[in-house]
Amino acid sequence: EACEDESTLLHTRLNGPRLPPATMQDHTMQDAEMVRAVPTVPTILCCLCGTPVPASPSNMCSACIHASFDITESIPRTSAIYFCKFCNRYLQPPNTWVRADLESKELLALCLRRLRALSKLKLVDAAFKWTEPHSRRIDVRLTVQKAVLDGSTTLQQDLVVRFVVEHQQCSACRRAATDTELWTASVQVRQKVQHKRTFLHLEQLIIKHSAHEDSVAIKQHPDGIDFYFLHRSHGLKFVGFLNQVAPIRHKASEHLVSHDMSNNTFRYKYSFSVEIVPLCREDLVVLPKKFCQHFGGFGPLALVTKVTQAIHLLDPITLRVAEIRPEQYWVNPFRALMTSRRLSVYTILDVDTVPGAHEGDVTVARDVDLGVNDNVTYLRSHLAMRLHAGGQAKGYDVKSGNFGEAELGAGNTGAELPEVVLVKPFYGNKKRNKRRKWQLRKLDADEVAASAGAADGKKGRKRGAAGGADLAQLEEDREEFMQDLEMDPELRAGVNIYRATSGARARALGDADAMTDAASSVAPSEAGGEYPSIPIEEMLEGLVIEGEEAPRRD
Repeated sequence: EACEDESTLLHTRLNGPRLPPATMQDHTMQDAEMVRAVPTVPTILCCLCGTPVPASPSNMCSACIHASFDITESIPRTSAIYFCKFCNRYLQPPNTWVRADLESKELLALCLRRLRALSKLKLVDAAFKWTEPHSRRIDVRLTVQKAVLDGSTTLQQDLVVRFVVEHQQCSACRRAATDTELWTASVQVRQKVQHKRTFLHLEQLIIKHSAHEDSVAIKQHPDGIDFYFLHRSHGLKFVGFLNQVAPIRHKASEHLVSHDMSNNTFRYKYSFSVEIVPLCREDLVVLPKKFCQHFGGFGPLALVTKVTQAIHLLDPITLRVAEIRPEQYWVNPFRALMTSRRLSVYTILDVDTVPGAHEGDVTVARDVDLGVNDNVTYLRSHLAMRLHAGGQAKGYDVKSGNFGEAELGAGNTGAELPEVVLVKPFYGNKKRNKRRKWQLRKLDADEVAASAGAADGKKGRKRGAAGGADLAQLEEDREEFMQDLEMDPELRAGVNIYRATSGARARALGDADAMTDAASSVAPSEAGGEYPSIPIEEMLEGLVIEGEEAPRRD
């Protein structure tokens, strides 16, 4: 009995408990049914080599399918790409040159675009195969897929395509080598004013947005700038940019250069004349009667506070603001009554402000009248929060101006005009001991006036003297513009300001004038406060990499 119990226990541990014969028969029938439920794939012979394979619509083995179909036969194993060794750029057909490094994703995309047959295949993978850098050979390993046999089978194959790098001079390097002006479109930007403060601001906007990158030449004129482009579309794009940043109007014209009768082809040169409204920031204007009625009793005397896509005005009496669109201005144009050249210096005697308001009452006296007479002017100004007793400000002396109907316009001769209009705070004429810690970039433009002044004889000497006077005036306008940037955070928000560098790096940035001493404040007791400065957080650091500047923000 003990042996029988031990055998039963051993059987239970190995095979589970013993079941009655009927129960064992039921389990055997269930296992047989499960075996019969598993489907089986029929096996057939390959129609080409006779190898047993699972049944499929192709009736072929994988080896015979690969031997019968070549999905890469339409892809050439050798192709060519063109490289300009002077500017290190590759040709992207039809006529675009792009910069790409070896084994970069830009170069891989350029190589894949050369293979037009890839549009009919599915690209699974693409990678470079190492070659010697000086071999002028670029190998690309491709993995592609395509459906064959009416879509019943998907075939995948690998191949290597070799690209031969051939040298070809790009159009820009060709023009630089031959020193010819092969321009097709020119944009002539003009503004009929006595200073260039608007053009200095426009220059910085162009540099910030790289709007001049398609130009082949830039020429500086006494009353504007000319931009030359290789294609008409580039000129239209630049005119569109100017229309977004300044109030302008433009006209287009074309000139027939040549005509091929046999091919019936014409070659034109296109010119776009762009005129900016003759109004600048800080100008004092008298509005026509139609604008006064349109704005509901606004003006007629107004101060231009900002010039962007529209002209922003401020009524110095009621302190109301208005905006004139370019299309409205050109219907009823008007000019400035007084410009920034006629600004006078005033001493602030008293300031009375209201808490929570930007405007207030200010008592001022002309700086030249102090100690001579007791002329004092009481006015309401929008600069009250920025002024304090003992400080100075610049403004227009309207009372001493002799204005007739020609200047004020018809219907405004009897209008009430304020005696003084304050424009901006003033911090003295003395130069700062320290140099500016920032600078601006400049467009690489050719001076037309300077070349004209190089003529021989007395006439040439007169032109040279005039050119020197224009250059001095330009430097003065540049200094005023840089002072405006320091005092107005909103104005410098659209300008790239770079940290000042020294030596060759300052000359590489092309703005040696920005390193000169600037008109600045005197002692706080004399000028009424410290001269405003630009925070270092708003400056870009100028980097010179391989002779080119690549600015970055800290």
